[in-house]
Amino acid sequence: MTRWIAAAAFLALVSAAPAMAKPSCLKGAALGAASGHMAGSGHAVAGAAAGCAVGSHERGNADRAAARQQQQPQQPSH
Repeated sequence: MTRWIAAAAFLALVSAAPAMAKPSCLKGAALGAASGHMAGSGHAVAGAAAGCAVGSHERGNADRAAARQQQQPQQPSH
């Protein structure tokens, strides 16, 4: 029964993905779901949620670093 629930949650996440999530969230959710599934029964959904959160956090860090790098003045080469 829990496999059906996990499969339904995965399908709902994938079908709504273009409207609500960045690719980093989806990658993290996929890895988290796989890890949660391997950890034991009923942990796939929790793993997907945690993976999405971590993926989004890492993407935010990368975006902020890229914005900081663009804002720094370019030093002329002599």
